[in-house]
Amino acid sequence: MTQLAAHKAHRKRKRPQARAGQGAWWVSTPGLVYLIGLVAAPLVIIVIYSFLSRAQFGVGVRWDFSLQPYIDLFYSESLAGGRTFDPTYLQIFFNSILYAGITAIVCLVLAVPIAMWIATRPPEKRTLLIFLVTIPFWTSLLIRTYAFIIILNNNGPINSSLQWGGLITDPIPMLYSPFATVTGLVYSFLPFMILPIYASAERFDFRLAEAAYDLGAEKWRVLRHVVLPSIRPGIIAGMVLVFIPALGSFLAPELLGGGKTVMIANVIAAQFGASRNWPFGAALSVMVLVITMVSLLVFVAVSKRVNRQKTGSLENLL
Repeated sequence: MTQLAAHKAHRKRKRPQARAGQGAWWVSTPGLVYLIGLVAAPLVIIVIYSFLSRAQFGVGVRWDFSLQPYIDLFYSESLAGGRTFDPTYLQIFFNSILYAGITAIVCLVLAVPIAMWIATRPPEKRTLLIFLVTIPFWTSLLIRTYAFIIILNNNGPINSSLQWGGLITDPIPMLYSPFATVTGLVYSFLPFMILPIYASAERFDFRLAEAAYDLGAEKWRVLRHVVLPSIRPGIIAGMVLVFIPALGSFLAPELLGGGKTVMIANVIAAQFGASRNWPFGAALSVMVLVITMVSLLVFVAVSKRVNRQKTGSLENLL
């Protein structure tokens, strides 16, 4: 019995022990099925449709390989029967990137002081403040966008207050403009910028800023060389979380822009809806996917470069 017990103990010692967090491969099967079925498969379908031809009566597609959808992105048929370069869709892509970039920058400017202020509050108050930041998520984005239609209207509270105070005589046309579109985008995505910056600011040791002040550094130098380098991971994450969703936003340009500010998501919806040109809509979607991937690569490259840089010593602040 003693030899049998020793043999079992020896086999138990030789058996490889699984590390923490490791498990059988089948444990991840539900997640893989979800990713393949609901994420990868639709993307593959869209890519395939972008290389097909439009159906004869505009319903569905014809299974004929064609590069026509991508050609239509850059060229249009002229009255003479040939093709001429048409920058219309390139301009729409540029406008979408521009509005998304402005949204990300405005959200960054607003989110940094808010996140830093929340991070400096007592711990028992931070939970309540973060809860207030997330309250907009409890309401449908559609309802919140309609609320801004009332706010920015000529008879809305902003124009009414300015007229009542005697600051203006005629209403300021804010609705159905690029300003209204960017305002709606900033309102929708500002929490996505505040939360990651707050997560970085909460771990920041504010004694470093106090030490920089004691060494004679000015406020802007402390902000630039001490505070911002410490919260850069949150800033980069917030820029990604704001820029990419804003690039494909549909409700803000549709309801607040009123057709005067067209973004790429509105054009894609029109191609799959009213125009019934599914291959061209799929080609536009693929271009958005390419822009998104390029943007992610840029953010990743910037993040790696920032991580390689050394934070300057406090003596350099003098």
